[in-house]
Amino acid sequence: MLSETKAYKVFKIFNYFLLAVIVFVTLTPFMNVVAQSFSSEAYINAGQVFLIPKGFNTETYEVIFGDRTFWLNYRNTILYTILGTAIAMVLTTMLSYVLSKRRLKGRGFFIGFSVFTMFFSGGMIPTYILYNNTLGITNTIWSVVLPGALSIYNMLIMKSFFENLPDSLEEAAAIDGMSTYGIIRSIILPLSKPILATMILFYAVAYWNSWFQAFLYLNNKDLFPVTLYLRNMISGAMGMSDVGQAASDNQTQIASNIKSVTMVLTVLPIITVYPFVQKYFVHGIMLGSVKE
Repeated sequence: MLSETKAYKVFKIFNYFLLAVIVFVTLTPFMNVVAQSFSSEAYINAGQVFLIPKGFNTETYEVIFGDRTFWLNYRNTILYTILGTAIAMVLTTMLSYVLSKRRLKGRGFFIGFSVFTMFFSGGMIPTYILYNNTLGITNTIWSVVLPGALSIYNMLIMKSFFENLPDSLEEAAAIDGMSTYGIIRSIILPLSKPILATMILFYAVAYWNSWFQAFLYLNNKDLFPVTLYLRNMISGAMGMSDVGQAASDNQTQIASNIKSVTMVLTVLPIITVYPFVQKYFVHGIMLGSVKE
């Protein structure tokens, strides 16, 4: 076994130091948010909270967790994320696979038309009229799930991935008598796990953090996602902070760290899931972005 040279040892030490600095810079903002979510309003307003909670306090968590609407809206967010991601994956996979085939007639037109929609949309008011008067999906879960069901950006990444798969695999399967759907199910999808996992992460995060669609198209509070519930709490907390001394101690505490608590509650599930798909993430993006 070859011994490490002095220059290589210095290089390793420098790398460890650099990685430690990057990790610290990356984690510090989130740790600060977590610390503020468990701190009392006196220390937060004084700007004395950095990485360690001061005046340990869980009143805001208790208020949110004790509200039945929070759990109802949390269930809605899980439902919207699962249903929306499933629909989006089916649509994105179908469209990207078809457009990846160079033998498709009018392929250039369909790709150009798809890209056109990335830059030009119908606008907010025509879209609202479409959902409300024509489709009749306002105040239903479909007004939250369907608008983000197909991302052209994600479709282009997935299309590039499919284009890099060898055509000989499909040709051999076709010679053996396998149908198009059989080729997709038995060959294409098993080989596409990295890009599928990446797209699932993209869509799941987008649906999990989405609140504006629900804000526009939902009136029934029982259908709100938890992000809209927390957004309304932030608005209410800001109103309480404007009242100042007239607000109770409990309300003042909530107004002080409601933003930190909402960040922790919305980010935590994604952080929990991320390690399980991270190994596919870089691989899927790299394969989807390289064109040979």
